[in-house]
Amino acid sequence: MSLAALLLLSDGRFPAGGHAHSGGAEAAVKAGRIHDSASMAAFLTGRLHTSGLTAAGLAAAAAGGQGHAELDEAADARTPAPALRATSRRLGRQLLRAARAAWPHPDLDRLAAAHPRGAHQPVVLGVAARAAGLTPADAAAVAAYESVNGPATACVRLLGLDPYEVAAALARLGPQLDAVAEAALEAASHHDVDRLPAASAPLLDLYAEQHHSWKVRLFAS
Repeated sequence: MSLAALLLLSDGRFPAGGHAHSGGAEAAVKAGRIHDSASMAAFLTGRLHTSGLTAAGLAAAAAGGQGHAELDEAADARTPAPALRATSRRLGRQLLRAARAAWPHPDLDRLAAAHPRGAHQPVVLGVAARAAGLTPADAAAVAAYESVNGPATACVRLLGLDPYEVAAALARLGPQLDAVAEAALEAASHHDVDRLPAASAPLLDLYAEQHHSWKVRLFAS
């Protein structure tokens, strides 16, 4: 049952809203930083080791039972761009709604009551993983995977990249995905919010603010 839950939670078709977001890829494409499969792979690598690592740490800590209020504050502090904070909470609301339907659990109800405007997405992800019977390691792996899968899928739509090449790029990231998830899990095992990853990605922050100001865009972020 846990394996099935893991697959469902990491499935891009799970109705958590992620398909509508490019994770900064749309702005990077417009800026010319992503223009082919190689530049996409470089972008994904950077995103994995910064925002992906940070999200994985928060998700693992939440799945391990660390207080969601403290973790939500930590997520806020680790998300300096207002546009990204709003996006994270919006995705958190959508993920929480889907998770409560899939895996009804008092922890999810408490999270919804405590954060009516939405908790940060990695925190919700961790609580949802716990409700689904998954481990902190599972939550970290899902968060790391989400950090690259969404932008990779967006690049297929934005640039018309060969889906087979994109899938191959994700497959080559496999060892790094595992390493990031392991590092996030180790940090979360100390149950100390100050020891959770806080890797920064200033260019993603700038892209998010620029993207938010666009009147015409394909993705919500």
